[in-house]
Amino acid sequence: MSKELSEKREAWKTIVLFLVLVIALTSPFHYAIVNLFPSRIYVGAIMWCPAIAAFITLKIKGRKISSLNWSWGNRKYIRLSYFIPALYGIVTYILIWIFGLASLADEEVITNWGKEIGLTGIGTLNTTSITIIGILLLGTVGVIRAMATTLGEEIGWRGFFIYELKKVLPFTGVSVFSGIVWAAWHWPLLVYYSNDVLLEFITFFIVIISISFILTYYTFKSSSLWPAVIFHAVSNVYIQKILPEISTETEGSEHWLGENGIMFAIVTGVFGIYFWRKAIKEKL
Repeated sequence: MSKELSEKREAWKTIVLFLVLVIALTSPFHYAIVNLFPSRIYVGAIMWCPAIAAFITLKIKGRKISSLNWSWGNRKYIRLSYFIPALYGIVTYILIWIFGLASLADEEVITNWGKEIGLTGIGTLNTTSITIIGILLLGTVGVIRAMATTLGEEIGWRGFFIYELKKVLPFTGVSVFSGIVWAAWHWPLLVYYSNDVLLEFITFFIVIISISFILTYYTFKSSSLWPAVIFHAVSNVYIQKILPEISTETEGSEHWLGENGIMFAIVTGVFGIYFWRKAIKEKL
């Protein structure tokens, strides 16, 4: 057996071991969410399972946790990892507003949102002030808080998993394979929370695979797991906690909105294609 073939076989064994551990570690928490109660504690635990699986895999394989790319890498990619997910979230909702699928929230909705995030008792704030302060707070403090859980996912998926895949697959294969696995890993949550399971499975897989191309690009370009951590946190905050809260949906348009919505799938699909072509051009 050639050395190259032997190394690829060993990489596949490592990949399988990691995925088995991810499933084993995650399953009890998925069960708890679906059958008990969708607590944030369970969701947070789930998001750290890929990291724990990666650490166990490294231990079994006699490799050090310090071998992961913990350095910050090129700061350019740190900046872009904030900008790009904020951009595709904003583009998604601008299109939603333009096409009348939702409208900017009225004063009452914005005021209630301000109360939910603690903007009360500091004088009389108009809706513009609440919106600006809310975006600034969630876009900074909210992102830092979200990183506490996205770190767990990204240590596993981008810090470890895609580097093992890189040993046996080209960039396109790494992005698609890791994207499919990453999306499928969420299936119990999709089943529990979805209103239209089939449609949201399709849109969610498009979104996750598209984002996988972007995250794989930034991870390999920066040689760091931190751009993925920040990117993931920013994406979650903007598409879950900011943009939907300042929008009021139009009747019958619910399938177009949110992180499982058709519009988000279209926009992230375009971004994913751009980064795929960029990676191919740069021979990444």
